[in-house]
Amino acid sequence: MQETIKSVCLYQPHQVEIKEIPMPIKKVNEVLLKIESMGICGSDIGAYRGTNPLVTYPRILGHEIVGTVLEEGIGIPKDIKVGDRVIVDPYVYCGNCYPCSIGRTNCCEQLKVIGVHIDGGMQEILTHPAHLIHKVPDNMPVEQLPLAEPLTIALHALHRTKVTKDEYVAIIGSGAIGLMAALACQIYGATPILIDILDERLEYAKSIGIVHTINPVKEDAGQKIAEITNKQMAQVVIEASGANVAIQNTLKYASFAGRIALTGWPKTETPLPTNIITFKELDIYGSRTSKGEFQEALELLSQGKIRADHIISKVISFDEIPSYIKILSDTPEKYLKINAVF
Repeated sequence: MQETIKSVCLYQPHQVEIKEIPMPIKKVNEVLLKIESMGICGSDIGAYRGTNPLVTYPRILGHEIVGTVLEEGIGIPKDIKVGDRVIVDPYVYCGNCYPCSIGRTNCCEQLKVIGVHIDGGMQEILTHPAHLIHKVPDNMPVEQLPLAEPLTIALHALHRTKVTKDEYVAIIGSGAIGLMAALACQIYGATPILIDILDERLEYAKSIGIVHTINPVKEDAGQKIAEITNKQMAQVVIEASGANVAIQNTLKYASFAGRIALTGWPKTETPLPTNIITFKELDIYGSRTSKGEFQEALELLSQGKIRADHIISKVISFDEIPSYIKILSDTPEKYLKINAVF
């Protein structure tokens, strides 16, 4: 048995390296996983920049993680055995607080996200709570499978706002999560309107079938949404950028009796004109991580309803992760999504 394994360690902001760490020791309620692929997430970039207030240092990064079960543990799902390939549910909850008692485990008062609050999955071997893994379909390349985790976040926003057929959904932010939310809206029979300040991302969204795109720097987004929706405005607005001005604009873009999901994480407080909330009688939902969406995400990807190759810009090796974290931080417009394989 090997004594040490490789990991991607963020020592402090702007210092990320491959580091040898001791082989993890599995607890009885954990599984032991041989990690095969992983995604680099925006939260990893925020941690690298030092702008994610939830991260402490040093920290092993990574929460979009796929691997093979080496050893079982108490609580492992009945359909999973040694040798099966699984994706990690990275949201470790206590099971005892009020949100957990009503099934809202993503709102756990003591929630620990791997790679953020506790060490993550960018390492050769990982221990993880046995009940927080999901078997993955066998018809997808391993480098595409980590995409199911950010897709769950996009789906959670759609579920929180109860997106239905024939509705207009304004989505602010055309990164991986915003773009997948737009694609999922189409599957639900709704019409997405994708809003971003980067023309390159909007042009790409158009190239894969998103009809309505708006750059609010170059045109009046509210006026354009009114034109698209025949003056109704969007019944649903999903904020996936975390920019303060974008959060404020959700109130303008929403229809009367509209619903808003706040998925992006702002770095500072956002003042809101609450008179508009009352006037339009808006429903505003926090949309934090995900809960119960992994099966749907894996099905959408494995059935090709959402094409992973439309989202993943580049596949790299594990050892290249530190250099590409720096590249993503410096030039976020260059790649939509980067995944890595061992």
